[in-house]
Amino acid sequence: MSIVSEFREFIAKGNVIDLAVGVIIGGAFGKIVTSMVDQIIMPPVGLMLGGLDFSKLQWVLRPDDAATAASELVAIQYGAFINTMIQFLIIAWVVFLLVKGVNAMRRAEAAAPEAAPAPPAQEVLLMEIRDLLKK
Repeated sequence: MSIVSEFREFIAKGNVIDLAVGVIIGGAFGKIVTSMVDQIIMPPVGLMLGGLDFSKLQWVLRPDDAATAASELVAIQYGAFINTMIQFLIIAWVVFLLVKGVNAMRRAEAAAPEAAPAPPAQEVLLMEIRDLLKK
């Protein structure tokens, strides 16, 4: 078997395709959460805190200086970090709820009583003979 056919077989397996779909949907979900945090959640929070824009919060380590060649701003952007932490918490909460739902479904399946296995053909035959003898 050539390496190309082995690779084709590997890619065609359902788990690899499911994983790829999950990664793509996860990336899209991350963008949705980023947009929700940056454009929906943080503006009202900033407004409640006196018009504060979290994405612009930073500690300047070296300010811009137009007079020198070093006109590059060096800053710790803790506001962007706060936004990222909120995004992480939202994603973690959604994943927690999904896992909790899947675990509940698995527990319900495990708790469901299993049907008793059918007796072997020999036993069925013996029970029929017994019933005939009782008559």
